[in-house]
Amino acid sequence: MPFIQATIIKGRSDKQKQAFFEKVTAAAAETLSVKPKQVRITLNEVLPEHWAVGGVSKADLDTKKVQ
Repeated sequence: MPFIQATIIKGRSDKQKQAFFEKVTAAAAETLSVKPKQVRITLNEVLPEHWAVGGVSKADLDTKKVQ
């Protein structure tokens, strides 16, 4: 039984997350030769201020793009 964990920045819609679940499930089922109902996925959402790239938070990066 595959168990997939994904971490994303908070802010995606429920529709986007559902599409992600469906596509990742399909890919895992096909490539690992398992039934879709055997695939488990957890999605961890991180606040932009808790996600950093190059030592700068995503929240600050987004703010700088606006300015």
